Amino acid sequence: MLMSTYEARLHALREQMQKDGLDGFVVPICDEHMSEYVGEYAQRLSWLTGFGGSAGSAIVLKDKAAMFIDGRYVVQVRDQVDGNLYEYVNIKDQKPHEWLAAHAPKGGTIGYDAWLHTRDWVETARKALKKTGGQLVEVGSNPIDSVWEDQPPRSPEKLAVHPDQYAGKSARDKRADVAAWLKDNDYDATVIAALDSVAWFFNVRGKDIANTPVPLAYAIVRADETATLFVAPEKLTDAVREHLGNHVEIRDYDELADALSEMNGKTVAVDPERSVAAIFSALDSAGANVVKDQDPTVLAKAIKNEAEINGHKAAQKRDGAALTKFLHWMAKEAPKGELDELSAAARLRAFRAENPELKDLSFRTISAAGDHGALPHYSVNEETNQPVAMNSLYLVDSGGQYPDGTTDVTRVVAVGEPTAEMRKRYTQVLQGHIALDQAVFPKGTTGGQLDILARQYLWADGVDYGHGTGHGVGSYLSVHEGPQRIASFGGMNQALEPGMILSNEPGYYKAGEFGIRIENLFLVEEREIEGGEQTMLGFETLTFAPLERKLIDVAMLSPNQRQWVDDYHAKVRALIAPQLEGDDLEWLEAQTTPL
Repeated sequence: MLMSTYEARLHALREQMQKDGLDGFVVPICDEHMSEYVGEYAQRLSWLTGFGGSAGSAIVLKDKAAMFIDGRYVVQVRDQVDGNLYEYVNIKDQKPHEWLAAHAPKGGTIGYDAWLHTRDWVETARKALKKTGGQLVEVGSNPIDSVWEDQPPRSPEKLAVHPDQYAGKSARDKRADVAAWLKDNDYDATVIAALDSVAWFFNVRGKDIANTPVPLAYAIVRADETATLFVAPEKLTDAVREHLGNHVEIRDYDELADALSEMNGKTVAVDPERSVAAIFSALDSAGANVVKDQDPTVLAKAIKNEAEINGHKAAQKRDGAALTKFLHWMAKEAPKGELDELSAAARLRAFRAENPELKDLSFRTISAAGDHGALPHYSVNEETNQPVAMNSLYLVDSGGQYPDGTTDVTRVVAVGEPTAEMRKRYTQVLQGHIALDQAVFPKGTTGGQLDILARQYLWADGVDYGHGTGHGVGSYLSVHEGPQRIASFGGMNQALEPGMILSNEPGYYKAGEFGIRIENLFLVEEREIEGGEQTMLGFETLTFAPLERKLIDVAMLSPNQRQWVDDYHAKVRALIAPQLEGDDLEWLEAQTTPL
């Protein structure tokens, strides 16, 4: 009997594990930079299992295997991963290290790739295995790479200079800032491993990751204002070399470990969240004094300067026009019954591409018809593609990458007549969105303290949504950017600061029926309050595209909420109408008339 593709791959991995003396191996979705989205060469979990999500991992033992996902992927994993080969485990119920402790053979040897895990993960897994008499060992080479015959090479794409007119600050000044931080903390150097941090720090961009304009590179930055960029030399143009200047040494991408081995006696800061275990190991072996500290570019990158803010607003303006054209097109075409998720996503991309400024999408468009809308991170493909049916909801979460900004927006389209339940839930989500948008809060407030504002109307009705309410967004960089978040879980100790850009995206999902999410981006700004005694902050809305009028139950809205919708739609009209003509303009004016 012939093995299926994924059964054969699992069998090949087990044979390689046996050759390598391993009783098990851990396979994360990750690259050497702890990236959320990874290049094709690093899609080891997808190759092994067929899983297409952006977060998850697998553990393969000699006689069993498990696939670990979070709540976003409980349905998707069953569609994509063979349940005869892998046990499905929700990390809410059991963490990978807990599963290892329960299932690894007594005294077994479990392998891991130190370039794909954090040191904290290694320490936690090692401790869990110790209880079974087992050991966690670093592999010299990843066994999947040994059996993946047509594994793609790393991207050969060239780097490009990100001009100061968009960056708002020169790379030289950024080097000086990090050097000053190093001196203030008595550090000799820091390792910058996160791809968006490297791109931001040097004011360069790349095409090595789909939808995220970053190059595959590392950096070491020193207190004397010099830096080393580790990147494949053939990826550098003369313009990029000239831009980097004499204070930046170029070494090959694969020479990072060699450079770290030269840091004996140096005090080196490494970010434990954004750097892999192999970096710590190399520095320890070299005799460096390793200090765990946050990457010094992370907060600076999150707090946008004037040029970045103005650029983002310009990007949002053109992006809003493209989305508005698409929403009008959907209103006309969807009722004809000829659209499906793929054709809708392709048309939206075409509207965005009418503007020559578009460089890429900012992530794979979530084009979700009917019950697929209830999967918050649904990703359409040829197998899952389904029609946009009458009397259903269509959810589209999408964004564009422009040289001056990164966009991310979600809208829901009612095709035909929505049910009373659909209108009620949409209006509750809208009420939460408005409450968060209107929040005024003291400096020092974290996103975790604001999260409840977006959920209150759903909670009052006994329902909720299972994802965070807001994430940071980069400046022609990552669509998901830390350290700021609006959520009730996961690293919520970062105070919101003026200049940060975040999403506002509450939702509601009825399994097997429909999904609703309303997402705009907004900017944290200072608020002047007459008679106020402390610094207060609020949000400025940045995203402008019409809401779905057919789904708003006006009777549920307070006078203040109705006014917010009318004011928002007036701004949409003012910004977007000058970019439209004919039927598009007429439709926009109808959609944005006062409630």
